[in-house]
Amino acid sequence: MRVTTTKSKNDESFYINLAYINDSGKSTSRIYKKLGKLSDLSKKLNTDRDGVMAWAKEQARIETEKYNKEHESISIALNPNVPVQKNRESTFNCGYLFLQSIYYSLHIQNICRNIKNRHDYQFDLNAILSDLIYSRFLNPSSKLSSFQYCQTLLEKPNYQLHDLYRALSVLAQECDYIQAELYRNSNFLHPRNTHILYYDCTNYYFEIEQERGMARYGKSKENRPNPIIGMGLFMDADGFPLSFDLHDGNLNEQKTLKKHEQRIISDFDCSKFVYCSDSGLGSKKNRILNATGGRAYVITQSLKKLKKEVRDPCLSTTQFRKIGSNRFIDINDLDEDDPEVFDSVYYKEVPYDSKTLSETLIVTYSPKYKNYQRSIREGQIERARKMMTESGKPKRNRKNPNDPARFLKKQAFTQNGELAEEELWQINEEAIETEAQYDGFYAVVTNLEADVKEIIAINRRRWQIEA
Repeated sequence: MRVTTTKSKNDESFYINLAYINDSGKSTSRIYKKLGKLSDLSKKLNTDRDGVMAWAKEQARIETEKYNKEHESISIALNPNVPVQKNRESTFNCGYLFLQSIYYSLHIQNICRNIKNRHDYQFDLNAILSDLIYSRFLNPSSKLSSFQYCQTLLEKPNYQLHDLYRALSVLAQECDYIQAELYRNSNFLHPRNTHILYYDCTNYYFEIEQERGMARYGKSKENRPNPIIGMGLFMDADGFPLSFDLHDGNLNEQKTLKKHEQRIISDFDCSKFVYCSDSGLGSKKNRILNATGGRAYVITQSLKKLKKEVRDPCLSTTQFRKIGSNRFIDINDLDEDDPEVFDSVYYKEVPYDSKTLSETLIVTYSPKYKNYQRSIREGQIERARKMMTESGKPKRNRKNPNDPARFLKKQAFTQNGELAEEELWQINEEAIETEAQYDGFYAVVTNLEADVKEIIAINRRRWQIEA
């Protein structure tokens, strides 16, 4: 490195330049560090230009040594005449070291120390928890397999397998405390954006034949017959998990929110936010819960489940506006072959008040979404045709509301109105027409007083918690 200067009308600037070979193999240089202006440096160092230049050269020498140490090549000597000792490990997994840096940045070791003060155990909870986290990232498997995997790490476990099992009971008892402390500590790494909270539920099945503890028979996301445990998850506006809670597998998901949200408010000191979820977790009680205390909500709304007097204005083609425009349009007048129109989203606001809540329905219409839904339905209609056997009956009974069999109907009478001797199944054109009227439409219900564009953006980010 060397010192360079540039002169202006009233002053002179000093720099340290770094010479290097670029990707083309040519020698070039760049400014590595700006030292300052002559006028400022002369006052700071109490010297003239020659003194400043001498100081600058010394800084260049120091930076050169520092740079060389950071980029120093390391030679490893290998002797081909020395055999590797039998049964001696010579390779280790060290990828966990990157995770270790994050682990200690979150001060999880302090959390473990505080937990130790409340319990009587002899094992190293910090070592066990850190190893479980590393193995979950690098080699997700059972507890036994995780313990075995950790034997391959550069820093081997100093605990036994039975210690790991005992630690799980402690972690389960302190689960809420760990989550709250992690939330606080994570703010030092990345300020948490909690003005919007997303909530969703899922469940996990267990390969057991009888109910046990929280594992209960309920509606499985995978339609399995095994007992399940439910889990509710809150996510912040940046897509980072905030808190989770486990519940009995047979508990209605709508009833899980209140307890979990109250814990968020008390333990996380987070009381003012916009709650966002799908319609399955947007019951009236849940909306009332989030209509107080400075909170608001944005929840998806099924147009099919609305009362006719509310649904008809929502599906009316008039009074729509393009996002960013105040001009009302009739969506029937849109040229959906125009790429700009096809990619645009149009909306309308419909009052949706009740005795207990003052809400607004925001109905959006998207030609692209309409085209997508039609394409999906056409494929389902074709599958519905294939469901019928040669005798004209469906291959099997189906109850899924999104199943192609919904487009089939049973004809029990002849064209003359007489009772048919055999059941006749055919495509239900009325069902297709009824469903087609919702193509392109989407709705959310909200009590949030904000710009429609912002409300739509809040709901669009909901996919992150469902992914």
